[in-house]
Amino acid sequence: MTAAASSQSVPLHRSWRRALLWAGLFSVVPTLAWASGDAHVDPSAQLALYVALILAAAKLGGHLARRAGQPAVLGELIAGVVLGNVDLLGLTGLDVIQQDPFVDMLARLGVLLLLFQVGLESTVGQMLAVGVSSLLVAVVGVAAPMLLGIGVSALLQPDKSIYVHLFVGATLTATSVGITARVLKDLGHQNTPEARIILGAAVIDDVLGLIILAVVGGVIAAAGAGQPMAALDVLWVIAKASGFLLGALVMGIRTARTVMNLASRLDAEGVLLAFGLGFCFLASWAANAIGLAPIVGAFAAGLVLEEVHFKVFKERGEHGLEELVAPLAQFLVPIFFVIMGMRVDLQSFARPGVLGLAAALTVVAILGKQVCGLAALGKGLRRRVIGFGMIPRGEVGLIFANIGLGLSVGGERVINPETFSALVIMVIVTTMATPPLLAWGLRQPAPGAEPPPPLPPPAAPETP
Repeated sequence: MTAAASSQSVPLHRSWRRALLWAGLFSVVPTLAWASGDAHVDPSAQLALYVALILAAAKLGGHLARRAGQPAVLGELIAGVVLGNVDLLGLTGLDVIQQDPFVDMLARLGVLLLLFQVGLESTVGQMLAVGVSSLLVAVVGVAAPMLLGIGVSALLQPDKSIYVHLFVGATLTATSVGITARVLKDLGHQNTPEARIILGAAVIDDVLGLIILAVVGGVIAAAGAGQPMAALDVLWVIAKASGFLLGALVMGIRTARTVMNLASRLDAEGVLLAFGLGFCFLASWAANAIGLAPIVGAFAAGLVLEEVHFKVFKERGEHGLEELVAPLAQFLVPIFFVIMGMRVDLQSFARPGVLGLAAALTVVAILGKQVCGLAALGKGLRRRVIGFGMIPRGEVGLIFANIGLGLSVGGERVINPETFSALVIMVIVTTMATPPLLAWGLRQPAPGAEPPPPLPPPAAPETP
């Protein structure tokens, strides 16, 4: 038996037992470090310890999630929840990790790289070629969950301001198509009409979601400054967000190839990666400079940079930009997910209404995306499959929720720890529910199609 086969044969309960042993070890290490009481410790050493713990927890959580048939990102998130709540078991000291400003900065860079990767995986051509069905699915898939989310938040949190309800609704608009794409590929259905509509709609969904985030964030920021926004101001934010994306695409398409050709003349190592990241971070800064979230710029940068722009580098035998960015993302992106998990306070679920809010948000998050499946045009489509494919919120929902933690009106956070915990539970459940729902939906015959013939009865055993 090979080593790979042997590792696959280890029972899942043994993996969990090992996980608990490692978790105990990781919780003791920082306690020993802090017990030394050395006031002259190099701060980089403390950061190195935090990052080591985070990465170990992320990879262990990802491994266990994959063994359970779930995406690794879910394991990273749950690993963070465990690390952030070990004080319930009497182990203290880990809470300083999520409060460390350097760790927070690494997590923020991870988000930018994540959105940059999402943009790199799509192209402007794909956006223009997705068709009317994908456009309708995306629009309905954004509008329905947002309206349902606002309604549920207003019903279950009547004491909260309209800004809280708006942001909760905005968080429900997100779709993490990476999870759906992986499931479709694993099931061998990535080239079906339903899959093409889902993947096309997801690209538009990302753009619409970022515009909504910009609008809601602008409204809340203005309210926090004591300047309620008029309808004209809201339209200005929409125009600004749309104009930035459109302008970035037009400028990028016209200049990216020229810049990359000039960069290819430099006699230095890592030129493509340096220029690619530089473009991402410059676009992020520009987005923030005009009042948009930096992730809008990172996504636009990835969308602009297509493989044809670094053709010269590939002709010389160098790796493409996606391959070069991947190792950096594998380092920084898990830090973001673990920190998001650590910000979930399990004690908050003992407070009245938090579990009810989490359950209600999960239900409307699923129902809202089911509605969008009905908007698909064409005969013989399994519209339930389209709806199932748009369900997972994954990393995009977490990014939205985390931005809400940093917004406040009248000195009060728009997304408080209780609401944040409810949103994280919604993200976890929608992410876990998608693979089995998709697998079930794809087994059903398309409307009007002949049902598959029944399997023949097993042959009778021969009489000796």
